[in-house]
Amino acid sequence: MSSQAMTFTSRSLEDDARLINARDHKIAPGDISIGVIIGRTSEFFDFFVYAIASVIVFPSLVFPYVDALTGTLYSFAVFAVAFITRPIGSLIFMAIDRRYGRGTKLTVALFLLGGSTASIAFMPGYATIGHYAALVLIILRAAQGIALGGTWDGLASLLSLNAPQHQRGWYAMVPQLGAPLALLVASGLFAFFLLTLSRADFLDWGWRYPFFVAFAINVVALFARLRIVVTHEFERLFEQKDLQPSEILPTVKAEGRNIIIGAFAPLASFALFHMVTVFPLSWVALFTNQPLERFLIIEMIGASVGLLAIVVSGFIADQIGRRSLLAWSALGIAIFSIMAPLLLNGGDLGEVAFMILGFMLLGLAFGQSSGVVASNFATEARYTGSALTSDLAWLVGAGFAPLVALLLSVKFGLAASGIYLLSGAVATMVALYINKELAARDR
Repeated sequence: MSSQAMTFTSRSLEDDARLINARDHKIAPGDISIGVIIGRTSEFFDFFVYAIASVIVFPSLVFPYVDALTGTLYSFAVFAVAFITRPIGSLIFMAIDRRYGRGTKLTVALFLLGGSTASIAFMPGYATIGHYAALVLIILRAAQGIALGGTWDGLASLLSLNAPQHQRGWYAMVPQLGAPLALLVASGLFAFFLLTLSRADFLDWGWRYPFFVAFAINVVALFARLRIVVTHEFERLFEQKDLQPSEILPTVKAEGRNIIIGAFAPLASFALFHMVTVFPLSWVALFTNQPLERFLIIEMIGASVGLLAIVVSGFIADQIGRRSLLAWSALGIAIFSIMAPLLLNGGDLGEVAFMILGFMLLGLAFGQSSGVVASNFATEARYTGSALTSDLAWLVGAGFAPLVALLLSVKFGLAASGIYLLSGAVATMVALYINKELAARDR
Protein backbone atom coordinates (compact mmCIF):
# COMPACT_ATOMS: atom_id res chain seq x y z
CA MET A 1 0.00 0.00 0.00
CA SER A 2 1.42 3.41 -0.89
CA SER A 3 2.13 6.04 1.71
CA GLN A 4 -0.54 8.25 0.13
CA ALA A 5 -3.11 5.50 0.56
CA MET A 6 -2.07 4.94 4.16
CA THR A 7 -2.30 8.64 4.89
CA PHE A 8 -5.71 8.84 3.26
CA THR A 9 -6.95 5.84 5.25
CA SER A 10 -5.72 7.28 8.56
CA ARG A 11 -7.14 10.72 7.93
CA SER A 12 -10.45 9.29 6.72
CA LEU A 13 -10.86 7.23 9.86
CA GLU A 14 -10.00 10.22 12.01
CA ASP A 15 -12.47 12.40 10.12
CA ASP A 16 -15.22 9.81 10.67
CA ALA A 17 -14.44 9.62 14.37
CA ARG A 18 -14.33 13.40 14.57
CA LEU A 19 -17.82 13.65 13.13
CA ILE A 20 -19.07 11.20 15.73
CA ASN A 21 -17.42 13.05 18.61
CA ALA A 22 -17.77 16.60 17.31
CA ARG A 23 -19.00 19.18 19.80
CA ASP A 24 -20.06 22.77 19.60
CA HIS A 25 -18.06 23.84 22.67
CA LYS A 26 -14.50 23.66 23.82
CA ILE A 27 -13.47 20.22 24.93
CA ALA A 28 -13.68 20.00 28.72
CA PRO A 29 -10.76 18.96 30.91
CA GLY A 30 -13.00 16.33 32.50
CA ASP A 31 -13.48 14.65 29.13
CA ILE A 32 -9.75 14.61 28.49
CA SER A 33 -9.19 13.20 31.98
CA ILE A 34 -11.10 10.03 31.14
CA GLY A 35 -8.92 9.30 28.13
CA VAL A 36 -5.76 10.13 30.07
CA ILE A 37 -6.62 7.86 33.03
CA ILE A 38 -7.60 4.90 30.83
CA GLY A 39 -4.52 5.36 28.64
CA ARG A 40 -2.09 5.57 31.53
CA THR A 41 -3.73 2.66 33.34
CA SER A 42 -3.18 0.45 30.30
CA GLU A 43 0.49 1.44 30.08
CA PHE A 44 1.13 0.88 33.78
CA PHE A 45 -0.78 -2.40 33.75
CA ASP A 46 1.62 -3.76 31.12
CA PHE A 47 4.45 -2.45 33.28
CA PHE A 48 3.28 -4.04 36.53
CA VAL A 49 2.28 -7.38 35.01
CA TYR A 50 5.78 -7.75 33.62
CA ALA A 51 7.41 -6.41 36.80
CA ILE A 52 5.60 -8.88 39.06
CA ALA A 53 6.34 -11.77 36.71
CA SER A 54 10.00 -10.76 36.62
CA VAL A 55 10.13 -11.60 40.34
CA ILE A 56 7.85 -14.59 40.77
CA VAL A 57 7.86 -16.27 37.35
CA PHE A 58 10.80 -15.59 35.05
CA PRO A 59 13.61 -16.62 37.43
CA SER A 60 12.08 -20.12 37.56
CA LEU A 61 10.75 -20.27 34.01
CA VAL A 62 13.59 -18.68 32.04
CA PHE A 63 16.62 -18.91 34.34
CA PRO A 64 16.21 -22.17 36.30
CA TYR A 65 19.84 -23.14 35.70
CA VAL A 66 21.09 -20.57 38.24
CA ASP A 67 20.18 -19.88 41.86
CA ALA A 68 17.10 -17.80 42.69
CA LEU A 69 19.05 -14.62 43.41
CA THR A 70 21.06 -14.75 40.19
CA GLY A 71 17.93 -15.61 38.23
CA THR A 72 16.15 -12.57 39.67
CA LEU A 73 19.10 -10.32 38.82
CA TYR A 74 19.06 -11.68 35.25
CA SER A 75 15.33 -11.05 35.12
CA PHE A 76 15.76 -7.46 36.33
CA ALA A 77 18.42 -6.93 33.65
CA VAL A 78 15.87 -7.95 31.00
CA PHE A 79 13.35 -5.69 32.76
CA ALA A 80 15.61 -2.71 31.98
CA VAL A 81 15.64 -3.46 28.24
CA ALA A 82 12.27 -1.76 27.67
CA PHE A 83 13.52 1.49 29.15
CA ILE A 84 16.53 1.41 26.83
CA THR A 85 14.42 0.83 23.71
CA ARG A 86 11.70 3.30 24.68
CA PRO A 87 13.58 6.35 23.29
CA ILE A 88 14.07 4.41 20.05
CA GLY A 89 10.32 3.93 19.91
CA SER A 90 9.83 7.66 20.38
CA LEU A 91 12.04 8.34 17.36
CA ILE A 92 10.17 5.82 15.21
CA PHE A 93 6.67 6.85 16.22
CA MET A 94 7.34 10.58 16.07
CA ALA A 95 8.15 10.01 12.40
CA ILE A 96 4.93 8.00 11.97
CA ASP A 97 3.01 10.78 13.72
CA ARG A 98 4.35 13.45 11.38
CA ARG A 99 3.70 11.40 8.26
CA TYR A 100 0.52 9.42 8.90
CA GLY A 101 -1.22 11.12 11.82
CA ARG A 102 -1.61 10.57 15.52
CA GLY A 103 -4.45 8.10 15.12
CA THR A 104 -2.25 5.78 13.08
CA LYS A 105 0.63 6.19 15.51
CA LEU A 106 -1.48 5.31 18.57
CA THR A 107 -3.14 2.38 16.84
CA VAL A 108 0.16 0.80 15.83
CA ALA A 109 1.83 1.54 19.17
CA LEU A 110 -0.96 0.17 21.36
CA PHE A 111 -1.42 -2.96 19.28
CA LEU A 112 2.34 -3.51 19.43
CA LEU A 113 2.31 -2.97 23.19
CA GLY A 114 -0.66 -5.24 23.78
CA GLY A 115 0.54 -7.79 21.25
CA SER A 116 4.06 -8.06 22.67
CA THR A 117 2.70 -8.29 26.21
CA ALA A 118 0.15 -10.95 25.25
CA SER A 119 2.84 -12.84 23.32
CA ILE A 120 4.76 -13.31 26.56
CA ALA A 121 1.84 -15.43 27.72
CA PHE A 122 2.65 -17.96 24.97
CA MET A 123 6.36 -18.00 25.70
CA PRO A 124 7.89 -21.44 26.37
CA GLY A 125 10.41 -21.77 29.17
CA TYR A 126 13.99 -22.95 29.44
CA ALA A 127 12.83 -26.55 29.83
CA THR A 128 11.36 -26.43 26.31
CA ILE A 129 13.70 -24.26 24.22
CA GLY A 130 16.71 -23.76 26.46
CA HIS A 131 18.54 -20.42 26.32
CA TYR A 132 16.31 -19.27 23.46
CA ALA A 133 13.66 -18.59 26.13
CA ALA A 134 15.78 -15.70 27.41
CA LEU A 135 16.26 -14.43 23.86
CA VAL A 136 12.52 -14.49 23.18
CA LEU A 137 11.88 -12.65 26.46
CA ILE A 138 14.45 -9.98 25.58
CA ILE A 139 12.92 -9.46 22.11
CA LEU A 140 9.39 -9.14 23.49
CA ARG A 141 10.56 -6.83 26.26
CA ALA A 142 12.36 -4.66 23.69
CA ALA A 143 9.14 -4.53 21.65
CA GLN A 144 7.26 -3.36 24.74
CA GLY A 145 9.72 -0.52 25.15
CA ILE A 146 9.49 0.53 21.51
CA ALA A 147 5.69 0.50 21.76
CA LEU A 148 5.75 2.60 24.94
CA GLY A 149 7.71 5.21 23.04
CA GLY A 150 4.77 5.47 20.66
CA THR A 151 2.05 5.72 23.29
CA TRP A 152 2.93 9.34 24.03
CA ASP A 153 -0.21 11.08 22.80
CA GLY A 154 0.06 14.57 24.22
CA LEU A 155 -3.16 14.15 26.20
CA ALA A 156 -1.45 15.10 29.46
CA SER A 157 -0.21 18.30 27.81
CA LEU A 158 -3.66 18.96 26.36
CA LEU A 159 -5.17 18.46 29.80
CA SER A 160 -2.71 20.92 31.35
CA LEU A 161 -3.32 23.50 28.61
CA ASN A 162 -7.09 23.27 29.10
CA ALA A 163 -7.04 23.25 32.91
CA PRO A 164 -8.18 26.35 34.81
CA GLN A 165 -5.23 28.38 36.11
CA HIS A 166 -6.14 27.77 39.74
CA GLN A 167 -6.47 23.99 39.22
CA ARG A 168 -3.24 23.15 37.42
CA GLY A 169 -2.07 20.94 40.30
CA TRP A 170 -5.37 19.07 40.35
CA TYR A 171 -5.28 18.25 36.65
CA ALA A 172 -1.54 17.51 36.74
CA MET A 173 -2.22 14.58 39.08
CA VAL A 174 -4.90 13.04 36.85
CA PRO A 175 -2.53 11.11 34.52
CA GLN A 176 -0.73 9.64 37.54
CA LEU A 177 -3.87 7.90 38.81
CA GLY A 178 -3.23 5.18 36.23
CA ALA A 179 -0.26 3.79 38.19
CA PRO A 180 -2.04 2.77 41.43
CA LEU A 181 -5.11 1.62 39.51
CA ALA A 182 -2.94 -0.64 37.34
CA LEU A 183 -1.05 -1.97 40.36
CA LEU A 184 -4.33 -2.83 42.08
CA VAL A 185 -5.51 -4.88 39.12
CA ALA A 186 -2.16 -6.53 38.35
CA SER A 187 -1.43 -7.45 41.97
CA GLY A 188 -4.98 -8.68 42.43
CA LEU A 189 -4.79 -10.97 39.42
CA PHE A 190 -1.50 -12.54 40.46
CA ALA A 191 -2.63 -12.87 44.09
CA PHE A 192 -5.81 -14.62 42.95
CA PHE A 193 -3.96 -17.22 40.90
CA LEU A 194 -1.37 -17.77 43.62
CA LEU A 195 -4.14 -18.35 46.16
CA THR A 196 -6.22 -20.70 44.00
CA LEU A 197 -3.56 -22.72 42.17
CA SER A 198 -0.76 -24.99 43.21
CA ARG A 199 2.76 -23.67 42.67
CA ALA A 200 3.24 -26.10 39.78
CA ASP A 201 0.00 -25.06 38.04
CA PHE A 202 0.76 -21.39 38.56
CA LEU A 203 4.18 -21.69 36.95
CA ASP A 204 2.76 -23.87 34.18
CA TRP A 205 -0.18 -21.75 33.05
CA GLY A 206 -1.69 -19.57 35.79
CA TRP A 207 0.78 -16.69 35.40
CA ARG A 208 -0.09 -16.32 31.73
CA TYR A 209 -3.64 -14.99 32.21
CA PRO A 210 -2.68 -11.46 33.39
CA PHE A 211 -0.71 -11.05 30.16
CA PHE A 212 -3.82 -11.94 28.14
CA VAL A 213 -5.79 -9.30 30.05
CA ALA A 214 -3.21 -6.70 29.02
CA PHE A 215 -4.20 -6.95 25.36
CA ALA A 216 -7.89 -6.37 26.13
CA ILE A 217 -7.09 -3.35 28.29
CA ASN A 218 -4.95 -1.86 25.54
CA VAL A 219 -7.79 -2.17 23.02
CA VAL A 220 -10.11 -0.27 25.39
CA ALA A 221 -7.39 2.33 25.94
CA LEU A 222 -6.95 2.78 22.19
CA PHE A 223 -10.59 3.74 21.64
CA ALA A 224 -10.62 5.98 24.71
CA ARG A 225 -7.61 7.88 23.40
CA LEU A 226 -8.79 8.08 19.80
CA ARG A 227 -12.03 9.59 21.03
CA ILE A 228 -10.00 12.57 22.25
CA VAL A 229 -7.22 12.94 19.69
CA VAL A 230 -9.64 13.20 16.78
CA THR A 231 -11.61 16.07 18.28
CA HIS A 232 -11.56 19.54 16.73
CA GLU A 233 -10.06 21.04 19.89
CA PHE A 234 -7.12 18.66 19.78
CA GLU A 235 -6.62 19.39 16.09
CA ARG A 236 -6.79 23.13 16.75
CA LEU A 237 -3.99 22.92 19.32
CA PHE A 238 -2.08 20.62 16.99
CA GLU A 239 -2.29 23.13 14.17
CA GLN A 240 -1.14 25.91 16.53
CA LYS A 241 1.94 23.76 17.24
CA ASP A 242 1.04 23.30 20.91
CA LEU A 243 0.96 19.55 20.32
CA GLN A 244 2.81 19.10 17.05
CA PRO A 245 5.80 16.71 16.93
CA SER A 246 9.00 18.54 16.10
CA GLU A 247 12.28 17.19 14.77
CA ILE A 248 14.26 15.35 17.45
CA LEU A 249 17.78 16.80 17.02
CA PRO A 250 16.73 20.48 16.81
CA THR A 251 14.52 19.96 19.86
CA VAL A 252 17.36 18.42 21.87
CA LYS A 253 19.73 21.19 20.80
CA ALA A 254 17.31 23.95 21.74
CA GLU A 255 15.72 22.39 24.83
CA GLY A 256 18.45 20.09 26.16
CA ARG A 257 18.69 21.89 29.49
CA ASN A 258 14.96 21.64 30.14
CA ILE A 259 14.90 18.00 29.08
CA ILE A 260 17.66 17.09 31.53
CA ILE A 261 16.18 19.09 34.40
CA GLY A 262 12.75 17.65 33.66
CA ALA A 263 14.17 14.13 33.77
CA PHE A 264 15.89 14.63 37.13
CA ALA A 265 13.15 16.65 38.84
CA PRO A 266 10.92 13.60 39.48
CA LEU A 267 13.82 11.24 40.30
CA ALA A 268 12.85 10.93 43.97
CA SER A 269 9.36 9.70 43.12
CA PHE A 270 10.66 7.36 40.39
CA ALA A 271 13.21 5.81 42.75
CA LEU A 272 10.55 5.38 45.45
CA PHE A 273 8.20 4.01 42.78
CA HIS A 274 10.29 0.84 42.55
CA MET A 275 11.28 0.77 46.19
CA VAL A 276 7.66 0.14 47.20
CA THR A 277 6.58 -2.04 44.26
CA VAL A 278 9.13 -4.26 42.52
CA PHE A 279 12.09 -4.26 44.92
CA PRO A 280 10.30 -5.25 48.16
CA LEU A 281 8.51 -8.07 46.33
CA SER A 282 11.89 -9.44 45.24
CA TRP A 283 13.26 -9.12 48.78
CA VAL A 284 10.30 -10.98 50.26
CA ALA A 285 10.50 -13.68 47.57
CA LEU A 286 14.23 -14.23 48.04
CA PHE A 287 14.91 -13.71 51.73
CA THR A 288 11.73 -14.53 53.63
CA ASN A 289 9.34 -17.46 53.90
CA GLN A 290 6.25 -15.30 53.57
CA PRO A 291 3.59 -16.25 51.00
CA LEU A 292 3.92 -14.04 47.94
CA GLU A 293 0.15 -13.60 47.70
CA ARG A 294 0.18 -12.04 51.17
CA PHE A 295 2.65 -9.37 50.13
CA LEU A 296 0.76 -8.73 46.88
CA ILE A 297 -2.33 -8.02 48.99
CA ILE A 298 -0.26 -5.60 51.09
CA GLU A 299 0.80 -3.94 47.84
CA MET A 300 -2.86 -3.57 46.91
CA ILE A 301 -3.51 -1.83 50.22
CA GLY A 302 -0.51 0.39 49.62
CA ALA A 303 -1.72 1.18 46.10
CA SER A 304 -5.06 2.30 47.55
CA VAL A 305 -3.23 4.64 49.91
CA GLY A 306 -1.13 5.88 47.00
CA LEU A 307 -4.27 6.54 44.96
CA LEU A 308 -5.70 8.74 47.71
CA ALA A 309 -2.36 10.50 48.19
CA ILE A 310 -2.19 11.35 44.48
CA VAL A 311 -5.62 12.97 44.72
CA VAL A 312 -4.53 14.90 47.81
CA SER A 313 -1.42 16.08 45.96
CA GLY A 314 -3.67 17.92 43.52
CA PHE A 315 -5.30 19.92 46.32
CA ILE A 316 -1.99 20.70 48.03
CA ALA A 317 -0.23 21.70 44.80
CA ASP A 318 -2.95 24.22 44.03
CA GLN A 319 -2.40 25.78 47.46
CA ILE A 320 1.40 25.89 47.74
CA GLY A 321 2.54 25.27 44.15
CA ARG A 322 3.80 22.16 42.38
CA ARG A 323 7.48 23.01 42.88
CA SER A 324 7.05 23.45 46.62
CA LEU A 325 5.16 20.18 46.95
CA LEU A 326 7.81 18.31 44.96
CA ALA A 327 10.56 19.80 47.13
CA TRP A 328 8.83 18.93 50.40
CA SER A 329 8.01 15.46 49.11
CA ALA A 330 11.65 14.91 48.17
CA LEU A 331 12.63 15.91 51.70
CA GLY A 332 10.10 13.45 53.08
CA ILE A 333 11.48 10.71 50.83
CA ALA A 334 15.01 11.52 52.04
CA ILE A 335 13.89 11.05 55.64
CA PHE A 336 12.00 7.88 54.71
CA SER A 337 15.13 6.48 53.05
CA ILE A 338 16.78 6.32 56.48
CA MET A 339 14.02 4.29 58.11
CA ALA A 340 12.91 2.28 55.05
CA PRO A 341 15.46 -0.57 55.41
CA LEU A 342 14.59 -0.96 59.11
CA LEU A 343 10.89 -1.12 58.36
CA LEU A 344 11.21 -3.57 55.47
CA ASN A 345 13.32 -5.84 57.65
CA GLY A 346 11.12 -5.33 60.72
CA GLY A 347 8.69 -8.20 60.42
CA ASP A 348 5.00 -8.12 59.53
CA LEU A 349 4.16 -4.75 61.10
CA GLY A 350 7.34 -3.21 59.74
CA GLU A 351 6.49 -4.32 56.21
CA VAL A 352 2.99 -2.88 56.43
CA ALA A 353 4.35 0.42 57.80
CA PHE A 354 6.97 0.46 55.05
CA MET A 355 4.33 0.06 52.35
CA ILE A 356 1.81 2.52 53.81
CA LEU A 357 4.32 5.29 54.45
CA GLY A 358 6.10 4.62 51.18
CA PHE A 359 2.96 4.77 49.08
CA MET A 360 1.76 7.86 50.93
CA LEU A 361 4.95 9.70 50.04
CA LEU A 362 4.93 8.24 46.55
CA GLY A 363 1.43 9.54 45.91
CA LEU A 364 2.30 13.07 47.00
CA ALA A 365 5.49 13.17 44.90
CA PHE A 366 4.46 11.10 41.91
CA GLY A 367 1.14 12.92 41.70
CA GLN A 368 2.90 16.10 40.58
CA SER A 369 5.84 14.61 38.68
CA SER A 370 4.16 14.58 35.27
CA GLY A 371 5.38 17.33 32.94
CA VAL A 372 6.92 19.30 35.75
CA VAL A 373 8.87 21.54 33.36
CA ALA A 374 6.55 21.32 30.35
CA SER A 375 5.74 25.02 30.58
CA ASN A 376 9.44 25.82 30.13
CA PHE A 377 9.51 24.39 26.61
CA ALA A 378 9.00 26.62 23.62
CA THR A 379 5.52 26.12 22.18
CA GLU A 380 6.70 24.32 19.07
CA ALA A 381 8.92 21.95 21.12
CA ARG A 382 6.50 21.16 23.95
CA TYR A 383 5.13 17.89 22.55
CA THR A 384 8.45 16.33 21.54
CA GLY A 385 10.35 17.83 24.48
CA SER A 386 7.86 16.39 26.97
CA ALA A 387 8.09 12.97 25.33
CA LEU A 388 11.90 12.96 25.42
CA THR A 389 11.86 14.15 29.04
CA SER A 390 9.57 11.30 30.00
CA ASP A 391 11.76 8.75 28.21
CA LEU A 392 14.92 9.99 29.92
CA ALA A 393 13.27 10.21 33.33
CA TRP A 394 12.07 6.60 33.21
CA LEU A 395 15.43 5.40 31.89
CA VAL A 396 17.48 7.17 34.56
CA GLY A 397 15.08 6.89 37.46
CA ALA A 398 13.32 3.61 36.88
CA GLY A 399 14.91 1.34 34.28
CA PHE A 400 17.72 -0.07 36.41
CA ALA A 401 16.24 0.68 39.84
CA PRO A 402 15.19 -2.88 40.80
CA LEU A 403 18.49 -4.34 39.58
CA VAL A 404 20.66 -1.74 41.32
CA ALA A 405 18.65 -1.77 44.57
CA LEU A 406 18.73 -5.56 44.84
CA LEU A 407 22.40 -5.79 43.89
CA LEU A 408 23.40 -3.12 46.43
CA SER A 409 21.30 -4.73 49.15
CA VAL A 410 22.85 -8.14 48.56
CA LYS A 411 26.41 -6.79 48.47
CA PHE A 412 26.25 -4.19 51.24
CA GLY A 413 23.09 -4.91 53.20
CA LEU A 414 19.54 -3.63 53.05
CA ALA A 415 20.64 -0.19 54.25
CA ALA A 416 22.30 0.35 50.86
CA SER A 417 18.86 0.47 49.24
CA GLY A 418 18.07 3.42 51.51
CA ILE A 419 21.17 5.24 50.26
CA TYR A 420 20.05 4.61 46.69
CA LEU A 421 16.65 6.12 47.50
CA LEU A 422 18.34 9.07 49.21
CA SER A 423 20.35 9.79 46.05
CA GLY A 424 17.10 10.12 44.09
CA ALA A 425 15.72 12.59 46.63
CA VAL A 426 18.89 14.68 46.47
CA ALA A 427 18.78 14.68 42.65
CA THR A 428 15.22 16.00 42.73
CA MET A 429 16.04 18.82 45.14
CA VAL A 430 19.08 19.84 43.09
CA ALA A 431 17.08 19.81 39.84
CA LEU A 432 14.33 21.93 41.38
CA TYR A 433 16.88 24.38 42.73
CA ILE A 434 18.55 24.77 39.33
CA ASN A 435 15.28 25.22 37.52
CA LYS A 436 14.53 28.74 38.71
CA GLU A 437 11.97 29.28 35.94
CA LEU A 438 9.72 26.70 37.52
CA ALA A 439 9.41 28.77 40.67
CA ALA A 440 7.59 31.48 38.72
CA ARG A 441 5.38 29.07 36.78
CA ASP A 442 4.51 26.42 39.35
CA ARG A 443 0.97 27.58 40.03
